[in-house]
Amino acid sequence: MKTLNWLGAAGSAAALMLAAPAAFAQDNDILVGLITKTDTNPFFAKMREGAAAKAEELGVKFQAFAGKYDGDNDTQITAIENLIAAGADGILLLASDTKAIVPTVQKARDAGILVIALDTPLEPIDAADATFATDNFFAGEMIGQWALKTLGEEAAQSAKIAFLDAHESQPTVDVKRDQGFMQGFGIDIKNPDRRDDEDDPRIVGHEMAGGSEVGGRDGMETLLQKDFDVNVVYTINEPTAAGAWEALKGAGKDDGSVLITSVDGGCPGVRNVQDGVIGATSMQFPLLMASLGVEAVVAHAKDGTMPEPSEGLDFYNTGVKLVTDKPVEGLESITSEEALELCWG
Repeated sequence: MKTLNWLGAAGSAAALMLAAPAAFAQDNDILVGLITKTDTNPFFAKMREGAAAKAEELGVKFQAFAGKYDGDNDTQITAIENLIAAGADGILLLASDTKAIVPTVQKARDAGILVIALDTPLEPIDAADATFATDNFFAGEMIGQWALKTLGEEAAQSAKIAFLDAHESQPTVDVKRDQGFMQGFGIDIKNPDRRDDEDDPRIVGHEMAGGSEVGGRDGMETLLQKDFDVNVVYTINEPTAAGAWEALKGAGKDDGSVLITSVDGGCPGVRNVQDGVIGATSMQFPLLMASLGVEAVVAHAKDGTMPEPSEGLDFYNTGVKLVTDKPVEGLESITSEEALELCWG
């Protein structure tokens, strides 16, 4: 977006602001809608908080909607239709089904509504007017590099890696994180938009954990049955990592012999880094995504300004930080204590 000041992934999230937010006059006729996958996940709750606060600051109307469960496309379609009927100026969308939602998104765009995908790009990505997101491939790559450097090159050659993904749907944020981890760990990923096309013998398998603690526990139990010698675990998010830990503990593998990695940066996940449950996680900034999204809608409603992607990318990168209390050489990170000042949820 022309007025955005991007400070880079290593910059402070708090410093990422519009260059001159005071330039936006208050206008109660502008309506911004936010549609999240659910209203229970702390990540989505923080987005709702950030969007609502920014809308209040700018003096615009705000409505929030959410699916009933992760994957609930029908409820999201209804929410978009309601916002079209309400004459919304912009919609911030975290799509549950990145393909199935596209025709309804097009209806909104045809009605003159600016649609910004948050966190989860649509398929194709240009089905939305813009995308504000974490570089999820890079987030995965960082935890993959951390696991590789922590094990050491020699030990990594005989690693047994379990993947606890979210859903079968491809390509998704989930796939980007998964493939990023593999590349960071030194696995030939073949097609970066697909998983399960790799032939590396170190991969024990993939289980779809649904992004939940229960799914993480059940998926980890299944993969331990397949190969009890698992010593590296990739998880789609920190609730999944917490569930994986419970399964490992139940199997007597809570002795530090298994490296658990994840992505999100929620406060419970950061505390799990502090407690030694998660070895490393990549922190993203949901409040920032949502607040910048609201600012972009208001700017567009005022003068037609269109959001622009970060240089070299097809989306606006809202940053990511590696969080670990076991830093490795050559990989920038922050401690769990530092991350507790930035976390959410």
